[in-house]
Amino acid sequence: MVYDSSSFGVVALAAYRPDWDLFRIQLRSIQDQSHTDFVCLISADGGDQEIADFVKAELNDDSRFRVLGFPERLGFYGNFERVVQAVPPEAQWVALADQDDRWYPSKLETLIPKLNDAALVSGQARVVRNPGNEVVADSTARKNVPFGALVAQNQVTGSLCVFRRELLDLALPFPRLETITQVHDHWLAVCAAATGGAMVVEDVLQDYVQHGGNVLGEVEDHRGILSSWRHLESMSEKYHGSKSLLAMLRTSNDLSFGWRRTMMDCLKARVAINSSDVETGLAAFSSGHAWRPTLRVLWSGFRRGDIAAPCVLEFVAGAPAELFVNGFGARRR
Repeated sequence: MVYDSSSFGVVALAAYRPDWDLFRIQLRSIQDQSHTDFVCLISADGGDQEIADFVKAELNDDSRFRVLGFPERLGFYGNFERVVQAVPPEAQWVALADQDDRWYPSKLETLIPKLNDAALVSGQARVVRNPGNEVVADSTARKNVPFGALVAQNQVTGSLCVFRRELLDLALPFPRLETITQVHDHWLAVCAAATGGAMVVEDVLQDYVQHGGNVLGEVEDHRGILSSWRHLESMSEKYHGSKSLLAMLRTSNDLSFGWRRTMMDCLKARVAINSSDVETGLAAFSSGHAWRPTLRVLWSGFRRGDIAAPCVLEFVAGAPAELFVNGFGARRR
């Protein structure tokens, strides 16, 4: 298959109680893409009528934009899964979209031809803060890293990427681990890197808008020790129903090893692995992993700048519970 200006695809947008001004800007930026052969599926999480009316009015009833309404709210992870499940088989590519960014006109035109070289391609974004449109960073500075480092720390932001339609045959259904680190773009990036390749390019192709309603943000979070502890307590109560030390240890593990283990176990069950790079990631993070490859991936990634220090510290915090998960036999290998 050749990916070019004639390639038909789907823009998959997940929406939930959008800021209407930002939503308007995002919709129009998608409508104004220089690559025009697409439909935009908008999954309205927990209801659709208000969003459908808004889209119809703002885009002059553009038939390429279709709102899918679901009465049950699933959250952003489930909502993205739901919208990509609706991608028709004739689509050649899928581009993910958030409800509050602004795409530059040439975004699709730039990324789609690069799918001839990789199953998933991700660009960069300028980071801006709303209100005020203050530029926080000129680029998200994502980078290409080895598979193990990608598993440890995601380099792909969903709203920046385009991927081949057939990647969904491997990625769906999404694996489940109820934690904030359960994210669709990390899983899609891992699936692509393990099969047809994941590639990050330097092109800045959109504004990534930061505001008070972001589920996950790009602006670095500089929590102190006390606020980090309270944040961990809050997540432990949310996901494990308790603020006990045991619950907090389990939460720390979920945030680090748990999500990576979930992805690696799912990947191993779905695809035949024939890459030494992928084998390294599996050896480091799948169930029953030995500690030597885990430490090697984390240390080499940190030393090269592929894994940031805060991410390494998350693994350190998750290690006590991981020792019990993988047992003494695994630790000795």
